[in-house]
Amino acid sequence: MKLSEELKYRGLIENVSNEDIYEKLDKEKVKFYIGFDPTASSIQIGNFLSVVTMKRLQDAGHTPYILVGGATGMIGDPSGKSAERNLLEGDILNQNVEALKKQLSKYLRFDGDNAAVLVNNYDWIGKFSFLEFLRVVGKRFRLSDMLAKESVKSRINSEAGISYTEFSYQMIQACDFAHLAHEFDVTLQMGGGDQWGNITAGIDFTRKLHSKQVYGAVTPLVTDSSGKKFGKSEGGAIYIDADKTSPYQMYQFLLNSDDSKVIQYLLYYTFLSLDEISELKTKTESEPHLRAAQKALATEVVRFAHGSEGLDAAMRATSFFFGGTIEKVTDKEVASIFADVPSVEMTRDSLEAGIPILDLLSELPLFKSKGEARRSVGQKGVYLNNIQVAGDDYVVTSKDLASESSLVFRKGKKNYCVVTFK
Repeated sequence: MKLSEELKYRGLIENVSNEDIYEKLDKEKVKFYIGFDPTASSIQIGNFLSVVTMKRLQDAGHTPYILVGGATGMIGDPSGKSAERNLLEGDILNQNVEALKKQLSKYLRFDGDNAAVLVNNYDWIGKFSFLEFLRVVGKRFRLSDMLAKESVKSRINSEAGISYTEFSYQMIQACDFAHLAHEFDVTLQMGGGDQWGNITAGIDFTRKLHSKQVYGAVTPLVTDSSGKKFGKSEGGAIYIDADKTSPYQMYQFLLNSDDSKVIQYLLYYTFLSLDEISELKTKTESEPHLRAAQKALATEVVRFAHGSEGLDAAMRATSFFFGGTIEKVTDKEVASIFADVPSVEMTRDSLEAGIPILDLLSELPLFKSKGEARRSVGQKGVYLNNIQVAGDDYVVTSKDLASESSLVFRKGKKNYCVVTFK
């Protein structure tokens, strides 16, 4: 299957500026770019689709340019926003730029014939004086065209309105395309569907400034079964940075994908073959209770995002809820895995001295009294780090810690409590 056919089959192309780009992707070696504004120190799983798409094109022989928006990040893109973003301070913006550079560098190949290139648009936008910007850029933009952009129209007609700062965003992003086209012969810009207006502005500006034909293509915005942006959970956004969202949390989020969406996500986010995805679709329709497609999605995306080590950690954490012994984990992992269960703090000194099991259990919200705790232990219904507590004469010490400072108790099959010793 040709690359263009696979992209279409997977539903990855929502719109293109010119149908000729399909033939170029199939027959030529194309230099393309996708921009990432450093509004946060990590991308979310929603725009992680752009990274996966870049890898698909690189694997097909095309050269990716990763643009980190050190300049555009100072402005804020109005696309898809109902109100203006707060402008970030310079030091925070720079920290985010460096964090994104490090993060994005993990997923693409930076050596070989079509090695990825990472650029920062502040390197050329930052050199413009205001007068030069008006003469070189502003002269080539028509107000009627700018006002016609959907991202601008929706904001002008809203209560929030739009500032000149945000209004000028499309001009600055257009400069990016023109610069990359002129300096590096980049001929394709890609992005999410909400970037269509900015991309077409860049195509038009590049033609006017350099008399050069360039192209644009957008991927669909990923949504969940209720139409909300994919990657927004009750606990907050699902980030690619493991310090913000653990591999376990990402795995569980993907595992909970709705049957109506999971095949689409497999097509978008994984490198499984179309035949493999077709088989998973059949299983989802015939045996939905097995959640085979969801398991495949969670496994493939976590492995790509966090490597085999991250996937192993997610799988091991998942096993804890099926009775797997809780050991050799970190406090951070315990906090992530058991974020939604009750917790209790106790002093480290008391643990070093040793705590009779019934005294400790009576302090937990799992038990109403020491008597109830004694009965539960006697009925073999109490577990310490998922190991059954043998008797009510057991004394808990620091050797029982599952992590640096935590124990995990379970009553029955699924009632957990974390005890942390400070």
